[in-house]
Amino acid sequence: MNQFTGSINEFHSCSLESLYLNQNRLHGHIPRSLFQQVNLLFLDLSSNSLSGVVGFDQFLKLNNSSCRIRDFPNSLFLVEISDNQLQGLVPIPPPSLIIFSMSNNQLAGNIPSQICNASALKVLDLSNNTLNGSLPPCLGNFSENLLVLDLQNNRLQGMIPIFAKLKSLRILNFYDNQLEGPLPQSLLICKELEILNVGKNKINGSFPNWLESLPKLQVLILRSNRFYGPVGDPTARFPFQKLRIMDLSNNNFTGHLPRKYFESLSAMMESHAGEFGYMELEYSYYYTESVMVDMKGLYTKLEKIPKIFVFIDLSRNQFLGEIPNLIGMLKSLHGLNFSHNELSGSIPPSLRNLSNLEWLDLSSNQLVGVIPEQLADLTYLQFLKLSHNKLVGPIPHGKQFNTFENDSYIGNSGLCGFPLSKTCNNEQEQPPSPTNVQQAEDDGFEWKFVWMGYISGLVIGLSIGYIVLSSGKFDHWFSQCTVRRMWYKLNARLRGKRN
Repeated sequence: MNQFTGSINEFHSCSLESLYLNQNRLHGHIPRSLFQQVNLLFLDLSSNSLSGVVGFDQFLKLNNSSCRIRDFPNSLFLVEISDNQLQGLVPIPPPSLIIFSMSNNQLAGNIPSQICNASALKVLDLSNNTLNGSLPPCLGNFSENLLVLDLQNNRLQGMIPIFAKLKSLRILNFYDNQLEGPLPQSLLICKELEILNVGKNKINGSFPNWLESLPKLQVLILRSNRFYGPVGDPTARFPFQKLRIMDLSNNNFTGHLPRKYFESLSAMMESHAGEFGYMELEYSYYYTESVMVDMKGLYTKLEKIPKIFVFIDLSRNQFLGEIPNLIGMLKSLHGLNFSHNELSGSIPPSLRNLSNLEWLDLSSNQLVGVIPEQLADLTYLQFLKLSHNKLVGPIPHGKQFNTFENDSYIGNSGLCGFPLSKTCNNEQEQPPSPTNVQQAEDDGFEWKFVWMGYISGLVIGLSIGYIVLSSGKFDHWFSQCTVRRMWYKLNARLRGKRN
């Protein structure tokens, strides 16, 4: 990365093969002479402040140029012009293109159907623009080579087309558009699919349980759509074996939590401690998958997805019934969100087994009973929200529980103890620890010997005094005063020790 500034000057030669000016501070228009480079293979102008309109059709208009280009150059492999301020329509890529990324610009209009002629494409990224209209029907079958189709954060409408040829597709991201209708079951042809993100659209229908048959699916995001009905039981023998992220939040799912699916989420049960890095493609230098997640109470954009990142979000639905104990089997979970449902019953103590858990949100349900003391064993827990339930009893203390504030517990009138202002009564107070009990017993044991020592000394002293007094060797009045003074002192010391 450099810090070059200014604009890109016109080129006086037509022999350029590669141009990498990415991650600078360049501005202005892309020079016209750049489109006269007949031998150009790689073009990367990403992460600048370039503006204006770009169109690859300019290659076709250069018959009168000094380079005499009459045909579209078929040698171009890479066009990476993302993260600029480019405007206009989506340019039509040459058929030789392998990577085409114009994300994070100001492109508008429809996606042209001619884009399907780029049959060599492996990465098509037009995300974060203002594209509108419907998806061209050919988009689902234009290339068997396509690995990435990313159109997130646009204004696309209509239905998702039928997928017929995208057998190599690994990432499909339509997040944050206005797509509607059902999720096409033809996606089953995409056996290599790892990430499916159709969140924040208007897609409807029942839970697409047929997705459980995709053997490599790791990320499933259906958040903020119009799905409805029970999630139900799996139909495949080994459903969602590799799933690490499951986000079904903000829909209209009903019924009990999908217990049978929880039993099958093998990737969430395994330890990923030795897995470093991020989910990546072989073209990860030019494309990295990002995802929006509700993490610790805030919607956060992960620019890359860590391999160890595992979470379930079923919040803002209409699930009912109890939280199954077997949720404690998903030991690699980093986040768990069941908030804003109609769940009842108690909080299962088996949650203590989620040793990697960083955030837990069970708020706005109908949960009853006490907060399990075992949750204090979750040493990585940074965010806890149990508010607006019907929980009672003392709040566990120690470790991470000493870091949570009132917001974690509000709306539970039966809770008491730190950090709430309501203190617990004697019946609810925690019993003293074994250490304190032993200390008290030890102290009592020591005082027994002290008391025995004082009594023995007193008896011996009185006996000697009696002998001395009876012998007539001391004045009787002086002797009585001395004994009485010793008795007062002894009693005063004993009272002070007991108090």
